This record gives sequence, structure tokens and C-alpha cells, in this order.
Amino acid sequence: MSEPHFRPTHTRIRTFNTADTYPEQNLDNDLCQAVVAGGVVYLRGQVGQDLDTRASVGTGDAVAQTRKAMANIAQLLDEAGSSLRDVVKIVVYLTDVRYREDVYREMGTWLRGVHPVSTGLIVDGLARPEWVVEIDATAVVSGEGR
Repeated sequence: MSEPHFRPTHTRIRTFNTADTYPEQNLDNDLCQAVVAGGVVYLRGQVGQDLDTRASVGTGDAVAQTRKAMANIAQLLDEAGSSLRDVVKIVVYLTDVRYREDVYREMGTWLRGVHPVSTGLIVDGLARPEWVVEIDATAVVSGEGR
């Protein structure tokens, strides 16, 4: 008897393993940067890290890290067939409340006129000590985004 043919219910974008991403940590998880399912794009939280080289960007600079995180979000949404105009929800994680105004001002330049729902959290730390901001986004694939 042959195996049933399963049609994928979602698309994974930029798959990776945490053993490669965090070689200093004892991890081995298969993840991806984005998943498109049912017309929705779910992004992994983005930080000041280059998507291709995995190099940290803007160490000690919340605005530079925000700018890189938002650029990553824009790039991943484009790869998923969406855009910043299609963002419906943003979650912002900050390691210090003093970064809030600068981070939200920078993020606002990328999302002008979009009006997503937003949640902001102050956390003790992120996956790497040099990261001070992480932005998690959810968007739809509207067909108009590209």
C-alpha cells in the first residue's frame, strides 16, 4: 500500500537549526524564520541580526537593532508574498523601558499608516546578551502587498 499524498498546509521560509544559530548553546531545534498558513504570515521574533550571516548588528544601540529587525521583517514578509502594509500585530520585547520611545519611534517610521495592534513587554533578557529589542510580527497575504 502506498503512503497517502499529503498536500502541505503551510510554507516554511528560511528553515534552520538552532545548533547552527546558537553554537555556544546546547540546542538542536528545527525552526524557520516565517510560516505562511491559511493566508497568515507568522514571523519569528526579529532582532538586530543579519538574516544571511547571522552577525549581530547594532550592539548596544536599540535604534540600530530596531532598524535591522524591521528591515528583516520587511524582507521576510516580501519573501512570504506579503508586506509591511499587511502587518496586523506587533509584539515588542525590550530589555530596558528606557529604550521604549526610541524603539517605537523607529518602528513607527516603518509602519506609518498601517495601524496594527501592538503589545509591548519589558523582559529580563533575550536569546543573546547583546540584543536589547526583539520584534514579533504577524501579517496577512493580501495579494496587494508586493
